Amino acid sequence: MSKSAVDVCVVGAGPAGLSAAYILSQSKINAAVLEMSSQVGGISRTVVRDGFRFDIGGHRFFTKDDEVDRFFRDLLGEEVIWVNRASRIFYRDKYFDYPLKPANALFGMGVGTTARCLLDYGSLKVRNIFRRPDIVSLEDWVSNEFGHELFKLFFKNYTEKVWGIDCNHICAEWAAQRIKGLSLRVAVREALFPSRNGKVKTLIDKFMYPRLGIGRISERLAEDVEALGNEVRLRSRVAAVNHEGSVVTSVEVEAPQGRYTLPLKRLCSSMPLTELVLAMKPEAPAGVAAAARSLRYRDLITVNLMVKMPRVTDDTWIYIHDPTITLGRIHEPRNWSPDMAPPGQSSLVAEYFCFQGDEVWNMDDQALVDLTIRDLDRRLGFLKRDDVMDAFVIRTARAYPMYELGYEEPLRKVVDYVGSFSNLETVGRYGTYKYNNMDHSIKTGILAARNLLGEARQDVFDVNRAREYHEEKALPAGP
Repeated sequence: MSKSAVDVCVVGAGPAGLSAAYILSQSKINAAVLEMSSQVGGISRTVVRDGFRFDIGGHRFFTKDDEVDRFFRDLLGEEVIWVNRASRIFYRDKYFDYPLKPANALFGMGVGTTARCLLDYGSLKVRNIFRRPDIVSLEDWVSNEFGHELFKLFFKNYTEKVWGIDCNHICAEWAAQRIKGLSLRVAVREALFPSRNGKVKTLIDKFMYPRLGIGRISERLAEDVEALGNEVRLRSRVAAVNHEGSVVTSVEVEAPQGRYTLPLKRLCSSMPLTELVLAMKPEAPAGVAAAARSLRYRDLITVNLMVKMPRVTDDTWIYIHDPTITLGRIHEPRNWSPDMAPPGQSSLVAEYFCFQGDEVWNMDDQALVDLTIRDLDRRLGFLKRDDVMDAFVIRTARAYPMYELGYEEPLRKVVDYVGSFSNLETVGRYGTYKYNNMDHSIKTGILAARNLLGEARQDVFDVNRAREYHEEKALPAGP
């Protein structure tokens, strides 16, 4: 079965793919968006259940790009609210403010531990005057920026919980992207003497958020794409990408009505870059396919609890550094927007970082709910089992691309191969195999659409590469 040809096929209805489709639709390009799930948004969707609204993990919106800022505000208008960021770290049965506040850290860790961290940091900076350290792994990078003592205290356990591998096996590039711009010296100085303009890197104390959840970005984009005459097709999985030489000619789609072929002139893909390579027909060269298979992702489970309490915490996020607690992070949606829960009630989202097929991934849903409630009760003291009205589990495969040592060479092979197709653009976190923030993903969609329109030729892989573009993050090192 075949469907009418489109000028552009967009694969994936997350923020990146839909941003591209929106720009194309505004230019009256005949485009179709294919989304394999039953809802737009991808990992940035909002799930509605019994009057509660849940994001797939917390997603704040922040950008240094003026164009993306205008794009976001124009899209959502009065739906945009400002949220005060209030985050904490749970470690050694104590809560620490995040970002770092010296007084809190001093009383939390104790004078002796704090003095040891500061002495270690000072000694490191003196040593660095006389020798240039080799920075290869995340451990090297963080130890050089914060000192090895603080690395062991605050980074190591949480980072290894998030990624499932030793910090010595994580590329330093990831740390430079996600934690750069803040040293221990800067953190202490900012905590004691706050900057007047509030723009010190990593210490962002407010962020924008859609009133009804982060999924509203994709929902509004999909509404506008369809209002402009194009189609967003849900439950439509791309099973194969057909090409003749360096030109993509069609995609084969599995949909409820059956499998069909969709001819196209240009393709914009936000499906995982590795899956795109393996879907090529004729098949990609053996070396390229092997490179794609070697690139791994970290998977995510969220346990979503509906509770009969007006509020559980005062936090936007709580990072669980304690290695004896399996869950990695908690957020309370009501603290992002009061409209995320019915009046007088609240909810919690607990995140588990795992690999498909491991013990956590294979746990029964009820066992996961029971584990979460037990830790929230006995270890964290947030609620009792009787406070929980209902709960459900969401499993998300390939949530985070992994920056393992040595990943650069196979990624280069994959990117070079995909770049050899003259009518193909890849966008978003999945499509570029890059740990993008949401603003980065939207930017890649905008740039890819312009490339497809022939307005300009810009490399989407440059997004989230330049140092000045990033949204910096400090402790802790994770999603």
